[in-house]
Amino acid sequence: MNKFDWISKWAGYTPDRIAVEDYECETKYSYSELNRKANQLANYLINEYGIKKGNRIAVISAGRVELIMLFGVAQKIGITIVPLNFRLMPAELEYVITNCEPSVIIYCTEFLEKLEQVNAFTSFEQKLSINSLLDKIEPASDILEYKPQLNEDDPIFILYTSGTTAFPKGALYTHKMLFWNSINTEIRLEITPADSTISVTPPFHTGFWNVLLSSFLQHGAETIIMRRYDPVIIMRLIEERKISIWWAVPTMLKMMSDSEEFAEFDLSSLRYVVVGGEAMPVPLIEIWHNKGVAIRQGYGLTEVGPNITSLPEKDAYRKQGSIGTENFYVDIKLVDENGNEIVGEGEGEFLLSGPNVTPGYWKNPDATKAAITDGWFHTGDVVRRDTDGYYYVVDRIKNMYISGGENVYPAQVEYLIRKHDAVDEVTIIGVPDEKWGEAGKAFVVLKEGMQATEDEIRNFCIANLAKYKVPKYVEFINELPKNDAGKIDRKSLKRKENVK
Repeated sequence: MNKFDWISKWAGYTPDRIAVEDYECETKYSYSELNRKANQLANYLINEYGIKKGNRIAVISAGRVELIMLFGVAQKIGITIVPLNFRLMPAELEYVITNCEPSVIIYCTEFLEKLEQVNAFTSFEQKLSINSLLDKIEPASDILEYKPQLNEDDPIFILYTSGTTAFPKGALYTHKMLFWNSINTEIRLEITPADSTISVTPPFHTGFWNVLLSSFLQHGAETIIMRRYDPVIIMRLIEERKISIWWAVPTMLKMMSDSEEFAEFDLSSLRYVVVGGEAMPVPLIEIWHNKGVAIRQGYGLTEVGPNITSLPEKDAYRKQGSIGTENFYVDIKLVDENGNEIVGEGEGEFLLSGPNVTPGYWKNPDATKAAITDGWFHTGDVVRRDTDGYYYVVDRIKNMYISGGENVYPAQVEYLIRKHDAVDEVTIIGVPDEKWGEAGKAFVVLKEGMQATEDEIRNFCIANLAKYKVPKYVEFINELPKNDAGKIDRKSLKRKENVK
C-alpha cells in the first residue's frame, strides 16, 4: 500500500467527485480522472525520460491542472517537484536550474522567450512543454507498474526562497512535512470533502501547494485553479460556485474591496478567508466583516509547514493584529538575543519545532546549520506573546534598524501611520544618518482624493510614539512596490535609497 497516494485513495472512495478544475481551460477532473491522468503521466515520464524515485522535475508554469497531476506522480513514485519562479531574471534562473540538477524540465511556452536566454535551459536535453502534455500522455497506460518504496523523509518539493542571501535557497519539503501540515490545516480550518476553494497563487510559492491545495487533496475537497488574479472574476466565482474557504494576502483583499463591483457580489458562502503573508490592517478586516465574511489571520513559513498559527475569526477584533495560537502539531519557543527562552508573556525571536520542520536546504549545509539548532527552526521574526498565549509579529529581525542606539521595528510605526485618515499604505526602512547612525524613512501612499504633508505625518507619530521611533523622512509615492507574493518589496526601496 502506498500511504502517500492521496488522489488514488479518493479515486476509490468518491470517484466522481470533482477534485480540480482548470478555470482558463474550462476543464474539470474527478478524483478518478485525476488519478488516471497522474498514472499516465508517471508512465510517460518513466518510459520516455527514464524517470525514477529521487529524480527532480523542474517546472516553470502558471497554475494549471497538469501541475496537480505532477503532484500525483510525486506521491506515487517519489519524484521531487522543483517549481521555478517565472518572474526571476535569466541569470537567477540559470543559478536555480543548475543548482537543483533536474532530470527533466517541464515548461510553459509563455515563458520560452525568457528561458531561451538561460544556458542551463537551452543546453538541457530532457525538457518538454506543459502546453501539449495532456496530448502526449493520453496514449500512455493508466496502470502504474513502477511502485518504489517511499519514505516519509523523501522530499516531494524543493521550494526556493529568496531570503536575504545572494542566491535563492532550496528548502527541502518532505512527505512527512506535507502530511502533518495538512493535518494541522484540517484541524484548525475544519476542512471536509464538501469544501471548495480557488487557487490563484503562483505555483513557485508554497502558498499554491501547501496552504490549502494539498490539504484539500488529502481530504477529498475541490480546488479551482486560476492562472491570473482578477478581483472581479474571483468574486463572481465565489458567488456562483458557493466557495467555502479562500486564502489570500491582504493586498488581494484590498483590491477586491476597492473595486466598484464589491458591493454587488454575495460572498456569504465563505465560512472565512484565511489571510497570510503580512498583517491585515484592522480597517480592511472591518470592511470584510461588514460584508459578512470572517477573516482568519495566521502565520506561515515555507520551511516549516507553512501553516503554523491560526486566529479564529471570533477573535479578529478581540485580538486585533494577532496571528493567533499554534496549530495542533507545532511547538513554539521565544528566545532573547542570547538564546534564552522567554516564558509566558514576552517578546523574542520566533523558533519552531515539530514534524513539519524542513530537514534543511538543498546542497547548502551552511544555511541549514544557521537556520536549525537542535530541531528548532530560527524564523528571523520577532514575535510577542500576550498573557493569553496569542502571538503577534513585531517585525522581521532584518527589517529592524538602530537609531541612536535604540532598536526600531518598522512594523509598529507602520501600524500607527495606517491609522491616519489620509493614509492608504505605508512602509518604513532605515536609511543612513550622520547623527543617529540610522533614521527611519516612511514611504506613504495617500488615499484617493486625500492630502497630507510630511510634517502632518511626523507630528501624528510624535503624538503617539517615542521620539526615536518617529521617521525622520517622509516620501509620498503613488504605489508601493510588491514582490511575487504580494508583500511590500522593501528590497527595491532600499536599492532606491542605496541602502545595503
